[in-house]
Amino acid sequence: MRTGFDRRADVLVWGGGSGGVAAALQAARSGVDTLLLTPGPWLGGMVSAAGVCAPDGNELSPWQSGLWGALLRALQWIEPEGLDQNWVSCFGYRPASAERILRRWVAAEERLEWWSGVRLDSLERDGDRIGAVTVEHRGVQRRLLPTVVIDGSDRGELYPPAGAPFRFGWEAKELWQEPSAPTAERLGNDPFFQRQPVQSPTWVCLGQLDERSGPQAPEAEAWRRSPPPLPEPFATATETFGLERTLTYGRLPGGLVMLNWPLHGNDWHHGLERAFAEQVATDATAAEAAEAELLAAMRDHSEVFAAALRQASGGWLGPAAVFPTPEEAAAGRLSGAGSLALMPYWREGRRLLARELVLEQHLLPQGEGACIAPLSRTADGSLSSIAVGNYANDHHYPGGDWPLAPKSCRWGGRWSGTPFTIPYGALVSEGVTNLLAADKGFGVSHMANGATRLQPLVLNIGQAAGLAAALCVQGHLEPAALPVRRLQEALISDPLAPAAVVPLWDTPWHHPLWRERQLQALEGPERIDRHGQLTAAELAAPSGWTPPPEPGERLWRGELVPDGQGGFGLHSEAGAWPVITLEPALHQWLLGLERPTPAALIGCANPWGPWLRVSRLVT
Repeated sequence: MRTGFDRRADVLVWGGGSGGVAAALQAARSGVDTLLLTPGPWLGGMVSAAGVCAPDGNELSPWQSGLWGALLRALQWIEPEGLDQNWVSCFGYRPASAERILRRWVAAEERLEWWSGVRLDSLERDGDRIGAVTVEHRGVQRRLLPTVVIDGSDRGELYPPAGAPFRFGWEAKELWQEPSAPTAERLGNDPFFQRQPVQSPTWVCLGQLDERSGPQAPEAEAWRRSPPPLPEPFATATETFGLERTLTYGRLPGGLVMLNWPLHGNDWHHGLERAFAEQVATDATAAEAAEAELLAAMRDHSEVFAAALRQASGGWLGPAAVFPTPEEAAAGRLSGAGSLALMPYWREGRRLLARELVLEQHLLPQGEGACIAPLSRTADGSLSSIAVGNYANDHHYPGGDWPLAPKSCRWGGRWSGTPFTIPYGALVSEGVTNLLAADKGFGVSHMANGATRLQPLVLNIGQAAGLAAALCVQGHLEPAALPVRRLQEALISDPLAPAAVVPLWDTPWHHPLWRERQLQALEGPERIDRHGQLTAAELAAPSGWTPPPEPGERLWRGELVPDGQGGFGLHSEAGAWPVITLEPALHQWLLGLERPTPAALIGCANPWGPWLRVSRLVT
């Protein structure tokens, strides 16, 4: 192997996760030289390479800000069939679509360089800092000298070689009084917790629906009436929702389907410690062999699950030709004949021992009837939040659902999660002064990780980490010394992807006063009421303001009927549709309906939901 010269970098991002590319993009856009290193051939992690293309969380327009919102709007225009494609999410897209957008963004940044296919060799400490990172790239060993280092991987891959303290696995209820955590006695006596140290990952597999053989085809009546049983261990996979709903759960444009099925499907539960080298061996060769064995088993499991569904569907589901081979991907191709994603979907890994810790209590409503969780604050009471999430909380293990404290609310004709905030200190390493976290492995508990690991929030956490790194380089500061207010204002005022740092239910991303409202909220938590709205009456929506148009939307007329349970239906000559909205103004209007009302609405239909997602009222 050849040895290259030392190379300096203002910001070095070890990537492979969605947060890694977000951090690198934002650091470069903010004016510092940035080097992004990924072990695989694609950029996007969960949002592309791992095939998790029906994102959860941050679906409402107040939470569609930052790089997540920018990606979502770019996807709306690159997918001609639209994103209303499935029933697990309000958005569905093809993996290559997200990857294509991210590559275009990366290529546009002169101060960003991306190396793919990189192997991490070692890290050198210089006191309490990372002084050098040695990697192998294209047969050349290179020693990199960074100012700030960001871990943007799914599993916290830099923490062990950097000597950065981290957490791994479960924590007892007695430690932090998290309501859904197991007791210390259970952790010590129940072997489940040793067998299942982290949430179960999935190796996503994509399939292709053949509409000629679908549920409406005459020959499909037999399997619709009595679907053939699936083999073990998948025998009860379709028991809850039936075969048709199981397959359309993660439908994507073009009739693709994302097979990421938690109910006796292709989640993987066995030998997960093999994904974390320090848990299985001190010898690098043995650790690599153990991980390779685990990954092969995960791939095989997903392929067998897909084959079982194909057989049960009588030809409706076929193999998908989506992902390139490793050789094709390394050559830059964004398509191929493969149906397996290029990497696993890791839900959890090592979690940084950071200056602040996000607990389950920080995600839950702050009292009966409240619509937001407690806001993150510094010691002097000012807001410390740098990103907003709202996913409900969801843990994947073998067996039944893990009981979790409820954090959902009825909104816009559907259920949504209580919004919460991530404090800047949760990204800052306690033990390594120039290390930041940018993906799901930031300072968070095992229980809270179930709500903080999703693609939208991770993209925006990565954005905050990248911007913080750039501000530190420019100001000659360590990350712990960066004033949070400076970072917050820079996120809100970003020229390309302005990002919310405060959850305001009444202010969508496209509101003309969005920036002013975010900045005003920073003046003090007392300005935000228990329903996540600013208390200043003068910030009412401007007269005549409406959301921007979307591709694929159209006019729908009929009678809008409330069901008395927080839901709504539009009854017209063309049939009846359940109605949902992601827009606060329309949500407030719907809440005022007490009886059937004639209405003309602009929206997009999703027959697989099924629902009509409406964005504005025509008066």
